[in-house]
Amino acid sequence: MMFGCRVTALLLVLGLGACHGHRVAVAPAQPGWRAIATPADRTRLHDWRDAWTGALARIAAAGQIRQVAAQKALMQPDAALADPRPPAGLYRCRTFKLGAKRPGGQDYVAYPPIPCRIAFEHDLLSFAQLGGPQRRIGLLFPGDDPSRMIFLGTMALGDEARALEYGRDPERDSAGLLERVGPRQWRLVLPYPSWESMLDVIELTPPG
Repeated sequence: MMFGCRVTALLLVLGLGACHGHRVAVAPAQPGWRAIATPADRTRLHDWRDAWTGALARIAAAGQIRQVAAQKALMQPDAALADPRPPAGLYRCRTFKLGAKRPGGQDYVAYPPIPCRIAFEHDLLSFAQLGGPQRRIGLLFPGDDPSRMIFLGTMALGDEARALEYGRDPERDSAGLLERVGPRQWRLVLPYPSWESMLDVIELTPPG
């Protein structure tokens, strides 16, 4: 599909730009997210609420629900506010993994913050994690709901110099909802990621 090929190439370039700090040029007139998302990612996004409720149920069963409650709006499924579009710039990103996929796994994991970036890419925004062993990189599209944006991206691992193209490796593909949950607080909600958890929540806050 022509649109898919164009944005696949774009995401590869985004991976290079995120790793090396270069400005990225983007072709105009990008299609909507539904024309780009893989079938698996469309299903993930459709089932986002099931991922939330399933993950919270496992956390409650593990006796860790107080840790989730302490995060307030960040961990409330229906906390999205109007105007989800974040300003371009650097952010602090904290990743939370909720609900272990396999028996014996941890149902609630909170990682230290790492730097991440929101950048203008012509008529779209990009998101990139700039550190850590799993670095998500991708684009933000207007969502069907005015309170959220749609993230489609891929992942770079370890010391890889760039991310794979979106759609090339289903285990690397990522899809999520970007929402604003406070005056200077956003979250990227990633339902059913390929590894470890039922739901990943990445909190974005400006530094300082």
